[in-house]
Amino acid sequence: MAASLAQQLAQVLFVLAMAPLFPGLIDRAKHVVQSKRGPSIFQRYRDLWKLLGKGSIVPEQSSWLFRLAPYLSFVTPLMVAMLIPVLTSYPLPYAFMGDMLAGGFILALGSFFTSVAAMDTASAFGGMGSSRARVVSQLAEPSVIMLLLGVTLLAGSTIPFEVNVRLASADLLVSAPHILLVATLLMVILAEAGRIPVDNPSSSFELSMIDHSRTLEYSGRWLALMEWGGQMRFLVLLTILLNVLTVPWGLVPDGDADPVTLVIAGLALSLKVLVVCGVIVVVESTVAKWRFFRIPEYLGASFLLAALATVTAYLIGAGGAAS
Repeated sequence: MAASLAQQLAQVLFVLAMAPLFPGLIDRAKHVVQSKRGPSIFQRYRDLWKLLGKGSIVPEQSSWLFRLAPYLSFVTPLMVAMLIPVLTSYPLPYAFMGDMLAGGFILALGSFFTSVAAMDTASAFGGMGSSRARVVSQLAEPSVIMLLLGVTLLAGSTIPFEVNVRLASADLLVSAPHILLVATLLMVILAEAGRIPVDNPSSSFELSMIDHSRTLEYSGRWLALMEWGGQMRFLVLLTILLNVLTVPWGLVPDGDADPVTLVIAGLALSLKVLVVCGVIVVVESTVAKWRFFRIPEYLGASFLLAALATVTAYLIGAGGAAS
């Protein structure tokens, strides 16, 4: 039991410590592709350290919601990290507290309070960014629901530690519905994480920002919590994509409590995340940010992929039952 709790803590610490690194790598790679020098890959750590050492300014119009939102934004990704296979292939003590749907609700809780806090400041840009962020989330919900239905049909469960074992089997690993579900989740992650083509994370023009406009009124320690929480949320979503849906390889096997294997599992996950970050760099270096009214086309395409995956998963299940 003590070993399991230690591994649970290791998963949380991995997400906590590594989350700022991957956005820094993406920023650096994008500048290299554009023939620019760019910031250090550790610049996100420096920014967080600087912000944590500063005080926070509270708008006069704000209420307790403004003060609560940074903590919820910071804690919710860590809660989801206890439900998913970050480093181990077997369930840890808190793994069955919720399934993939519960994890989605927990992440949505932090995003919801971030939007409410932005509107609580009575800022025009905060309200505009919150309304746009909620529209994006609402457009992504049908894709997520259809995605979960497809996963249920394929794996027979929505518990992450059961889904990854089933989808990694030889008969489903390269199947059409599996590939379509992975593509759907990647598209949803780009939208929910505020990446191109839905949003531009490096933009400084208030009228075009969606995600960052919700934190314009934050400063100091609270801004650090918001930024760190967003980075952890991005890493948790990529972990779900990689260790639950796509390639759950390199995880610590059942019965192995050696700390060295935890380090190897962390390196394996980091390498897989780097591959996805490379794909994101290519997308963001070749595709421009879409106009806001074209976002339904993008998320509509993700819904069609999820629906096609669900239909083919049902046909595969029906064919297996018939045989």
